[in-house]
Amino acid sequence: MGKDLFGFKGVKPVFAMTAVLTLVQSVSIILLATWLAEVISALFAGQPLQEQFGKMALFLFAFLVRQLCSVAMQRLAYGFAETTGTDLRQQVMTKLFQLGPRFAKTEGTGNLVTLVLDGISQFRTYVELIIPRMMGTAITPVLIVVYIFMKDQASAVILIVTMPILIAFMILIGLATKKHTDKQFESYRKLSNHFVDSLRGLETLKFLGRSRSHSDSIEQVSDRYRSATMKTLRMAFLSSFALDFFTMLSVASVAVSLGLRLINGEMILETALVVLILAPEYFLPVRMVGSDYHATLKGKEAGQAMQSIIAQEMNTAEASRDVSKGYQWTPESILTLSGISVQHEVDGPHSLNDVTFEVSGMQKIGIIGESGAGKSTLIDVLGGFLHPNAGTCTLDGQRLESLQAQGWRKETSYIPQHPYIFNMSLADNVRFYAPDASDERVLEAVTAAGLRDFVASLPSGLHEMIGNGGRQLSGGQEQRVALARAFLNDRSIILLDEPTAHLDIETEYEIKATMRSLFQDKLVFLATHRLHWMPDMDVIVVMDQGRVAEIGTHEQLVAKQGVYYSLIISEGEEVQ
Repeated sequence: MGKDLFGFKGVKPVFAMTAVLTLVQSVSIILLATWLAEVISALFAGQPLQEQFGKMALFLFAFLVRQLCSVAMQRLAYGFAETTGTDLRQQVMTKLFQLGPRFAKTEGTGNLVTLVLDGISQFRTYVELIIPRMMGTAITPVLIVVYIFMKDQASAVILIVTMPILIAFMILIGLATKKHTDKQFESYRKLSNHFVDSLRGLETLKFLGRSRSHSDSIEQVSDRYRSATMKTLRMAFLSSFALDFFTMLSVASVAVSLGLRLINGEMILETALVVLILAPEYFLPVRMVGSDYHATLKGKEAGQAMQSIIAQEMNTAEASRDVSKGYQWTPESILTLSGISVQHEVDGPHSLNDVTFEVSGMQKIGIIGESGAGKSTLIDVLGGFLHPNAGTCTLDGQRLESLQAQGWRKETSYIPQHPYIFNMSLADNVRFYAPDASDERVLEAVTAAGLRDFVASLPSGLHEMIGNGGRQLSGGQEQRVALARAFLNDRSIILLDEPTAHLDIETEYEIKATMRSLFQDKLVFLATHRLHWMPDMDVIVVMDQGRVAEIGTHEQLVAKQGVYYSLIISEGEEVQ
């Protein structure tokens, strides 16, 4: 059982109630064994059946109590697992939105989707099983062996000696199984990411005539996962066989000892029956833990993976408190970045190095530079998706370690190079930042984004299903959906990371005309390598190898004939 389980809300009362139910269940097991042994020994001695009805009723009562306790523990664990799983999914989703697209690219979209969907189900199974199993292992064998010791010390010694051997063997098998399970989980992660990447690139593969040959790659990845799964299943069957075998030997040892002493007249039948009935019950909790180990291991690892995502502390606790949730960017607002540096690896190069500049009011800020110059990293810092290794941000006089404060992030709209289209209706996709918006407002945003004619051509209009499970959109249409999201909300800050990099030039100029109206009365940060956007910008930040090489207007930078001018010349653009 993972230590992280004790950190979940409400777990202590669940453990306490489970402990009480387990204690009652253990006592009922001892009582039903005692009463059953008394009835059998009495009948064997020739006593009338009618005289045993009272003890038989007590046996049935104890049996009923045992079953009721088992059902109560299952329902208690199930309810806690459902509540905890729902809360964990919400925490993970919230953290993923906080960490932003860079984290999703690093971890793999397929892996994260699988973790949030299948991982939560596996985690619920883990929580539902592990609490009653571990509590039963801690309480039931102790009470039973103490009772058996009071009845027959020799049998109790056999049970006490064999239990550690059984547990040690379980640990050894568990360690071996974990290696195979880790390989299976890694194969599953690669399979998930490979599937999502293949799905996204299917149209390109088909266009290039490589869709059929790509099936070989899918088959290889799938075969590795199949092989890892079969190895894990073999270990699971082996461990189940080992548990049953060692338990059978232990119970058989007790039975042989009891039989010999019964033949020699050293023990009465009633005591022997009590011990013989309780011996399997002594090992049962451990056997159930072992049999459920493989069912719970995936859930435990999924829970740990989700906890590690939640624990991706971005040193934002102080920053989030500094800016209130009701913060709003105004024409008088000022943002200053001072000495911002980002280094992803300790000995690696700086993605950003000593970046310093200031913006104010409703300006359009162009961020230009060659590939790898640090444009996207700077957008991630401005969006609060990335915590810098050094430097500070000053927002309206408040000094922050980063821009991950809730107030700032609730003022920003983010339009990436590849907007994510959810498997839902077009209207719901547009409502991403404003889930309560009416259809009328959605239609206005869609019209402003240039999608009115497209919506009119759809059989279900705004309620047409789009995404992987619905109508497929072109790159330009996906980008317009992202624009419609920005039109629909009233956020004052817009971040664009290469929004037209994958579009043809005609589509780009069409979207550019739409964007101009979106940029009105907003603070806009546009990171791009397309130079034709720059004359429309109020300020241009020129990035070069992670540093700010130049800052100024288009005219100022052209007259300076520095890095910006060199970019224009290298691209063969006409200098205006």
